[in-house]
Amino acid sequence: MTAPLATIGWYILAALGEIGGCFAFWTVLRLDKSPWWLAPGALALAFFAFALTRVEAEAAGRAFAAYGGIYIVASLVWLRLVEGVSPDRWDLLGGLICLGGAALILWGPGRT
Repeated sequence: MTAPLATIGWYILAALGEIGGCFAFWTVLRLDKSPWWLAPGALALAFFAFALTRVEAEAAGRAFAAYGGIYIVASLVWLRLVEGVSPDRWDLLGGLICLGGAALILWGPGRT
């Protein structure tokens, strides 16, 4: 079993790839930016898929399910740092609940 810090690291890298890639498409389709944004966006999404395969889990579905919690928290960080919008207390509480769920999926009793 890979160390939890390595797993978390891969999840964070996957989240950066997915959010960055999706945001590139968002900028083209919603903010009328140049279609040239799509090339780095596609590369970022490919990196996301690669990074997610590096997570230690006995089944892809479990790795993907746990990733959901990381993605939600990373999206809230993106909201603040990139878009300049502060998450409210409900965003933060929801993120904490999701992280707890991700931890249970990956490292709950009988998984370590």
